[in-house]
Amino acid sequence: MIHFHKYIWLYVLISALVIGSGLFSIVKWGFRYSIDFTGGTTLAYSFTKVPQKTELDALLKKNKVTLEKISVSGKVVEMQTNPLDDKQEEALRKTIETTFKTQIKSLRFETVGPTLGKETAQKTMVAALLAICGILLYMSFAFKDVKFALSAVLAMVHDFFVLVGSYSLLSHFFGAPFDLMFVTAMLTTMSFSVHDTIVIFDKIREYVRTGAHKGIPVEDLSDKAVSETMVRSLNNSLTIVFMLVALLLLGGATIRFFAAALLIGTITGSYSSPFVATPILMWLMNRNKTK
Repeated sequence: MIHFHKYIWLYVLISALVIGSGLFSIVKWGFRYSIDFTGGTTLAYSFTKVPQKTELDALLKKNKVTLEKISVSGKVVEMQTNPLDDKQEEALRKTIETTFKTQIKSLRFETVGPTLGKETAQKTMVAALLAICGILLYMSFAFKDVKFALSAVLAMVHDFFVLVGSYSLLSHFFGAPFDLMFVTAMLTTMSFSVHDTIVIFDKIREYVRTGAHKGIPVEDLSDKAVSETMVRSLNNSLTIVFMLVALLLLGGATIRFFAAALLIGTITGSYSSPFVATPILMWLMNRNKTK
């Protein structure tokens, strides 16, 4: 049996460094919000002759259209601009065709207003809060002890800050957009964070309830539980990690950052169960005994 509790200082240091760098990134650089949250128009055009990005940008500025993002894949150009209506989009398309002597086929034209963007942000916060409350209530009922639920939720909050902070760094250095796919990855991470935690906590509860290990310190019980579940947890996590790495390396640009967010969430969720949630539970149980 490995005495994991002896290295709590190391777990605190790792978490502090990762979360600290992420919070610094959020405060200094923030995120690159997609039009799902800020409002705007997404255009996807198929060109017979594709113009240069700089030329397109200059033309759009000349026509008082703000270009937020542009990507070129073969003869398909996808752009994100300020909100445009049907007439403005049609006029812009004809101007591009005339200027660059090319023909355009419109593949996508979607506009999200600023009001809908604010509503999406509000719904995201509500969904996250509902998930936290649901997990807190479920674990309190399942384990019949609020200490288990509180420890799991605090570990989940830890994973949330790790993921959001890391994604801010990805957003700044690699242009990762804060969009609905990231929200999906964030909520998935919150559920995955509790997955392994429940397995470890169930072992600890079993030891305490049966009384077979009566008189043994809580630290030794938690070390025994983590040791017995570590291999299983690693095997489960690695199967997910391998799939996400394949998606990250071979998947298209559309899902690359989604896979990256899920990969970060999977790794931090696997880490937090034995090294964040369990030490918190140990501290709460010892605090209760002292009282």
